[in-house]
Amino acid sequence: MTRRGNRPAQESGKKRWTKAEEAQLQRDYADTATPILARRFHCRAESVRAKANSMGLKKSAEYLATPRSGRFRPGTKIGSSHWFQAGSTPWNKGMTDFAPGGRSAETQFKPGNRPFNHRPVGAQRITKDGYLQRKVSDTGYAPRDWTDEHRLMWEAQHGPVPQGHVVVFRDGNRQNLRLDNLELISRADLIRRNTIHRYPPALKKAIRQAGQLRKAIRERNHEKQD
Repeated sequence: MTRRGNRPAQESGKKRWTKAEEAQLQRDYADTATPILARRFHCRAESVRAKANSMGLKKSAEYLATPRSGRFRPGTKIGSSHWFQAGSTPWNKGMTDFAPGGRSAETQFKPGNRPFNHRPVGAQRITKDGYLQRKVSDTGYAPRDWTDEHRLMWEAQHGPVPQGHVVVFRDGNRQNLRLDNLELISRADLIRRNTIHRYPPALKKAIRQAGQLRKAIRERNHEKQD
């Protein structure tokens, strides 16, 4: 019979089962994987299943409980023979702390040791974005331990930064840490400022002036309410 590629010719149509093949299927179907039977009979797995169904053949319970079946019935305990049994004693019961061999103990960190790059509280650093930061705590979690210096300056003069606001540099120079160069704005205003950078200088100036006017109006209304 001719073949199409590596697939048997019978796959292109309905398989014709011989009496000998039916007898072999009757004998092997219960405990043999269907793909293996398909290779034996040179047909598709679907053809094997269809023929088995027409003959009333079923997989055995023993086969369905094994991993090779590819499906497990509820309650099947795969690998149960390798589980720890109730009352078993673990191999390391009663053993003391693990003692490494060789010279490994000489290179271990001792309690209280600091890494070579440890920085004390009060140290300063410059981030990759150009912000000067100061270390204010030593918890080991960098986002909590380091705070922007310009924020600390603002809070020392005006108190905590309100939620939803940020302290920015009026001239855009992150190294210009004069107090009169710092400004408190909302995050929404910060987004708008970052967005207008693509506009011409005259338009950017007008947008900033409009924002300052809105801010002055809000502050005036807040004073009236007080």
